[in-house]
Amino acid sequence: MVIAVGDYRFSICDWLAEGCPTWSDGRFFLYDDRVVAILVTGMSGVGKSTVLNHLEQRGYRVVDTDFGGWVEEIPTSDGTGVERQWREGRIDGLLTEHERSGEPLFIFGTVWNQSRFYSRFAHVVLLSAPLEVMFERIAGRSDNPFGKTDDQRARIAADTAEVEPLLRATATVEIDTRKPIVEVVDQLAALCGPPPSR
Repeated sequence: MVIAVGDYRFSICDWLAEGCPTWSDGRFFLYDDRVVAILVTGMSGVGKSTVLNHLEQRGYRVVDTDFGGWVEEIPTSDGTGVERQWREGRIDGLLTEHERSGEPLFIFGTVWNQSRFYSRFAHVVLLSAPLEVMFERIAGRSDNPFGKTDDQRARIAADTAEVEPLLRATATVEIDTRKPIVEVVDQLAALCGPPPSR
């Protein structure tokens, strides 16, 4: 069995109000390592899509929740904008299916309600990189237009300053994606063992 994070069911606002509960708080549970699910999270530009593609090439099942209708936008309580959140019924169904499969699963995403599902992951992995590296990668990518304008870059900087510390506080593993991609993927693969035989 693997020790994993306790059943934190907080939005980001609740998370702050509760004092950002962490792994050292003693709220733990036992997770069955035969059906490992790993959440890979991080800010825009840290390299999540690249890592996902390499894991998929190795034979792992991966789900990028930025695509395919996994996410919806909900108005903020003050009415000034929207928050991206998982469609909880769909994510619950995905994890339930996975738990019956006996195969490793990597889920990629960064949304405000992801902590509600932490009890179903063996690990929550934060991918990180310095802001200047993130901006350099965003400028060079062709598959995602977000982050190309000054306003969007300012938003990324602000979100990184506000949200990344919250992600770090509840991550079980942090990986600096400045290291070679093979090393990043090897480190993730080591958390769940080899991919299933096909």
